[in-house]
Amino acid sequence: MEFFMAIYIVSLFHVLFQLCKRFLGQKNDCCYMLNYECYTTTDDRKLDTESSCRVVLRNKNLGLEEYKFLLQTMVSSGIGEETYSPKNVILGREENPSLIDSLEEMDDIFFYTLDNLFAKSGISPQDIDILVVNVSLLSSVPSLAARIINRYEMKSDIKAFNLSGMGCSASLIAIDLVRQQFKIHKKAFAIVVSTESLGPNWYCGKEKSMMLSNCLFRSGGCSMLFTNNPDFKNRALFKLTSMVRTHFGSNDDAYQCCIQLEDNQGYRGFRLTKKLTKAAAQAFIINLRVLLPKILPLWELIQYAFVFYRWSKEKKPILEGVGSGLNLKSGVDHFCIHPGGRAVIDGVGKSLGLTEYDLEPARMTLHRFGNTSAGGLWYVLGYMEAKKRLKKGDRVFMISFGAGFKCNNCVWQVMRDVEDANVWKDCIDKYPPETLVNPFTEKYGWINDERLSFLRIEDIQR
Repeated sequence: MEFFMAIYIVSLFHVLFQLCKRFLGQKNDCCYMLNYECYTTTDDRKLDTESSCRVVLRNKNLGLEEYKFLLQTMVSSGIGEETYSPKNVILGREENPSLIDSLEEMDDIFFYTLDNLFAKSGISPQDIDILVVNVSLLSSVPSLAARIINRYEMKSDIKAFNLSGMGCSASLIAIDLVRQQFKIHKKAFAIVVSTESLGPNWYCGKEKSMMLSNCLFRSGGCSMLFTNNPDFKNRALFKLTSMVRTHFGSNDDAYQCCIQLEDNQGYRGFRLTKKLTKAAAQAFIINLRVLLPKILPLWELIQYAFVFYRWSKEKKPILEGVGSGLNLKSGVDHFCIHPGGRAVIDGVGKSLGLTEYDLEPARMTLHRFGNTSAGGLWYVLGYMEAKKRLKKGDRVFMISFGAGFKCNNCVWQVMRDVEDANVWKDCIDKYPPETLVNPFTEKYGWINDERLSFLRIEDIQR
């Protein structure tokens, strides 16, 4: 009886949602993406194996056990040889970064992506009505948004927002803010700038849970241009069709699993705990319960109700049931997964029953650019575009996770065939490579040899 009631409720909800969507004016609620531009820089900023070793050996707090941990982490990270590091880290100033270092890092990303975005779109900075900047780990005065307004001499009535502390899922939070502003401001243009401040937040201590961020996070970012002007529909790349934001911060373990703090020696860093995976799964479940009825056809929702009922009765993890009992591709065509790490990508893939083809864009982004925090999703989307996967009418399911703990997901409709090689233009033909194995084991695997335990740390650091 409970099962049939669930089917009835799902069916009723689906019908009501479709009626509201058709008759209550979503035409006036449109959010089109016109262009986006991801950050890239010069080869001297690449953090290859040799550069990584130099950075590690500069840290005099580390011992042999920490070296072994870092080697194991880098080998299993899924990160390649061409990711970008902050300039102050390359130059050896990671332990004592200056405010100038921090602001120059932001200016480099902001102005590279925005200059290219304005040139590509043909939209003038003076035409921008809404500006949202998200950088989690740096809050300056005047704000980072104000730096952009000053640089481009934007108009005085621009609606500017500066978001901090939102973590890796901040891009979709910023876009949701734009979407809400579009309900008030008609025929407007909006810019979202998403990046992270890594230079002043490089961890120089020896706590293993805080050393992980140095292994995963790399320099990157993206600027995006949006409008709700229907006159630009034919110029748009994508249209936002659904978005659901979930905040699981009421759970103590979830709140603590990604957090900025100082270690016992006073070194500030970002701690990632083993409970992150569980927090992500729980937040993902909550999010999907709201999002799936909005994007799947009725017959799949009935199947979803059956899966939910059966797995809850058997007291099995509901997320496993989602992957095994649903055909998500009846509602979406592509999966744009936050490239937060190999475990994140593997976990989402397993839970949703995805193929290696589905996971390839996220894996290749992690390998080429690393985890670029809030900017990472757009490198994944860029990979799909460069590989000419995105065709008119396709639907892209964008999945993001962030500190708090947050899970923010959305669906984009592809408005026309898109195939710009964008930030991937110099390397797309090399991907996917024959192997994602990086050379850390080959070059530094000897550190695990117990026969060399007599070596002093000073001998290694020379």
